[in-house]
Amino acid sequence: MRSQIEIGTDSAQQAVAIDVAELLATRLLVQGNSGSGKSHLLRRLLEQSAGLVQQVVIDPEGDFTSLADQFDHVVIDAAAHSSREIEALAGRVRQHRVSVVLALDELEVEQQIRCAAIFLAALFDAPREHWFPALVVVDEAQMFAPAAAGELAEDTRRMTLSAMTNLMCRGRKRGLAGIVATQRLAKLAKNVAAEASNFLMGRTFLDIDMQRAADLLGMDRRQAERIRDLQRGHFLGLGPAISRHPIAVQIGSVQTGGKNAAEDLTPLPTATGADLEALLHDELAKEAAEPLPRAAVRVQRSVDVEQEISRRGVSEAERPAASHTSDRSTSSESESASASAPDIDEHAVMRIIGELAAEDGSTFQSAAALFRSFAMRCRQARVPSAHIDMVHFRRLFAYASAGLERLDSATRETIERLAEDVPDDVLAPYLTLAVAAAQGLATPDEEELARVYGTSSPSRIRRLLDHLERQGLIVVREEFGGGRTVTVYGLDAAASRDNQAAMAHRDQAVL
Repeated sequence: MRSQIEIGTDSAQQAVAIDVAELLATRLLVQGNSGSGKSHLLRRLLEQSAGLVQQVVIDPEGDFTSLADQFDHVVIDAAAHSSREIEALAGRVRQHRVSVVLALDELEVEQQIRCAAIFLAALFDAPREHWFPALVVVDEAQMFAPAAAGELAEDTRRMTLSAMTNLMCRGRKRGLAGIVATQRLAKLAKNVAAEASNFLMGRTFLDIDMQRAADLLGMDRRQAERIRDLQRGHFLGLGPAISRHPIAVQIGSVQTGGKNAAEDLTPLPTATGADLEALLHDELAKEAAEPLPRAAVRVQRSVDVEQEISRRGVSEAERPAASHTSDRSTSSESESASASAPDIDEHAVMRIIGELAAEDGSTFQSAAALFRSFAMRCRQARVPSAHIDMVHFRRLFAYASAGLERLDSATRETIERLAEDVPDDVLAPYLTLAVAAAQGLATPDEEELARVYGTSSPSRIRRLLDHLERQGLIVVREEFGGGRTVTVYGLDAAASRDNQAAMAHRDQAVL
């Protein structure tokens, strides 16, 4: 079976090949500033090797979803799945050897990072019988393996660094070959970059990135200037899968395209100023008042993706037996659990969680630390808690942090139903907004939302509100005067920072 693929041509117009079999054992690092042609290079590599090896693409911008149009890739829309589904899908990807693109473009940045970390960890933790060879391409790798913490939550940073380090350091023996692409070498964790033995370095202008790229290519400072002068789509390659000496490569053409905006100049509209103004302002207030469509509808794709993966990897003859075994196992487990389940005091459990949520700084702790503290307090109080796992605990903790118990049962049930599809990591601030809206109170300010979200960064709260709005969960109206109106989709009440002032003004008018 052939393992050589043509990636492009050298300065003498001779074909430059990459040995895929060697690449599986030695990994690849791609670097280049925005516009240098990294995505084009990755697309060429994926297209040429599509028939040789399984491919898994971590795609934060959704650029590689077009691979499904001409190849057998399955697109997994991360925004349409829960964390458990993402983990299960990763297991099926390894089991059935299906090439997939994990599209993260509909998620907020930190959710992208957590989702990718969960997916990569599940790929790595697959059972030994599923250790088939696969190329794992991670675009914008500096997001998933940052050299510095930045604004990431500490538990998120540890999670993603662990997943990326396992991929690049220990993945080879499990069949996983990491291909990481980054705009900034200086922002990529060194222990991740250091595990690659093959390099394709594109144009970069910052001295710190240029010097690091030159060091990896074995070039001195004078030769490093070549990196700055590279044209778009031109790279310097080195490594056992490419060449034993640095070689200039012009990347070849591709069959599929990304979804980037057109980069060429296009003529401006020829309409008059009055017509253009009308286009901008016509029915503006009506459009702004309409809630965004709920993103939760897209969850229906979850079943479709799982069925597609199973259809490609499992024969029809195997399915009935597997289903029968699963049903019998589930039934047996259910009977065993019901027979041995202790008396459960839900009020005592919620009291302990409420006390934990009320403590100063509790929301800034990691979920694992909170869960350990909860389990310890339950043991001390002799309250059974084995029926509550980490996922269930996180939601109950969010309920307590948001003060959901202050509402009447009907309103509480309505909000819980609306929150069913809200991801765990943004559930607490969403519930805080919903509780305030249900009570007709002023919108919680950024400080309060930051407290329940476990951050001290106002910018993260603004991004959070934007994310919730894009998901169709809330409608936010920001006013330049400083007011903010938040409507929770599905609730009749609207929360506003100006509510209290308006009520006071109305009361004064009555007097």
